Amino acid sequence: MIVDVIMTGEFQRYGQRPWWNVFVAGVFFAVALVLYALDLYALRTDNQLPLWILVIQSAVLCVTQMFRRKAPLPALVIASCILLYDITYDLPLPVMLVFIDLLFSATLSASKRAAWVILGVMTVLALGISVTDGIVSENWRRAFFNMVNLFTLLIVPVWWSFNIRQHDELLHAERQQSRQMRQIAELDRRTAVNAERSRMARDLHDVVAGHLSAIAIQSEALLSMIDDENERKLVRKVLESVRENSLQSLAEMRSMIDLLRAEGGAPDPRTAPARLAELDKLLDSAKAGGLSLQVRKSFDELPVAVDLAAYRIIQEALTNALKHAGGGDARVEVQAVDDQLVIEVTNEMTGPPGKGTGTGLVNMRERAHAVGGDFQAGPWRGGWRVRAVLPTGGVAS
Repeated sequence: MIVDVIMTGEFQRYGQRPWWNVFVAGVFFAVALVLYALDLYALRTDNQLPLWILVIQSAVLCVTQMFRRKAPLPALVIASCILLYDITYDLPLPVMLVFIDLLFSATLSASKRAAWVILGVMTVLALGISVTDGIVSENWRRAFFNMVNLFTLLIVPVWWSFNIRQHDELLHAERQQSRQMRQIAELDRRTAVNAERSRMARDLHDVVAGHLSAIAIQSEALLSMIDDENERKLVRKVLESVRENSLQSLAEMRSMIDLLRAEGGAPDPRTAPARLAELDKLLDSAKAGGLSLQVRKSFDELPVAVDLAAYRIIQEALTNALKHAGGGDARVEVQAVDDQLVIEVTNEMTGPPGKGTGTGLVNMRERAHAVGGDFQAGPWRGGWRVRAVLPTGGVAS
């Protein structure tokens, strides 16, 4: 496990690769054989078990090491038994190395409570062995240094695993927070889109439904006013067709309204849709917000759909301008050119980049496309420009 962290920086990466555990165990066993062959496995070799027993111990420990992930606590118990058996001798270095790795793995893989239990057990074990050695040998100086060595052997791996665990918990918390922030941003975007859908549905109902209802009512009234039977039959046929089409259109329009409001939540307060006739109020509001406006407008009566779309586009463009050029200059141009209404809103980029959901541009583009127009927005001469061209000739009032 320690090898995993040193070589990869992320011990989870190799957790699902059995060959890696076998490879690490093989490396430890090879190191043990080299140390035994060179007689470098302990400070004193005159107080040691026979070499063949040490080799068998290392083999057992390395086999146990292969299961350090699947069964870390049983592997640690086996290694602890071998360590306690060897404690009466000079501890062999290969045994110490494998034990440190298994202790680190068990502490890191265990629950937080179990990790604290392991820390307590290792502390008691280090103190108990040192005190027992001091009582038996009556050499407290040696007992003190043995305690320092045991604390290094038993406590440092546990402490290191606690640090790694804390790092992983912080990383998990940051990922969770990032995931929640993305979810909040998505909810904000959906809320803005639903609000715009609801507003478009309200505008559609207030503008078109009245006209269709009037057509149906007036057609019915006209049918009752015709006296001549021949004319009445002809006119009735035409008016019935008109009435049928208007009622069908009204039903389809209400279906569209229901579809637009399907995800909008609670209904909006019913207000009359804003028109370009109220543009001055909108401009005054933008000026009160700190914008220095230059206005140029020239248009006659417009189709209702174009009128509504133009007002909403200018409103959204001025809102964006207030975010990015709160105290700067902006220019609004609304002009009727041939059979088109050309809208341009330009502003300086004097403020810091504003944080938003990006739905403003989407809403403006949808408004323009809904009436068959064109929409563009982007950097322009060191600032920002919103330009919309809305057709006025082929859109019904």
